[in-house]
Amino acid sequence: MTAMQYFWRHPLAQQVRDEGREEGIEQERAAKVLELLSLRGIPVPSSVRERVMDCSDLDLLETWFKRAVHAAKAEDLFVD
Repeated sequence: MTAMQYFWRHPLAQQVRDEGREEGIEQERAAKVLELLSLRGIPVPSSVRERVMDCSDLDLLETWFKRAVHAAKAEDLFVD
């Protein structure tokens, strides 16, 4: 087995791939929340954009997406 083959099969390499996948899913969900607000014509302040894009909780991003459907303003995402 070559060093390169060993690297790709190593558990650490798999962990890095899994973390990258998870991060990509988080970024995509965050982008969808912001896209939905934009499509609805709702301005998104930089503070809201940063908070959404920095979020790594998939359940919370899903909650924000659902709130974005009915939100009157971007800050409504964060109101319980």
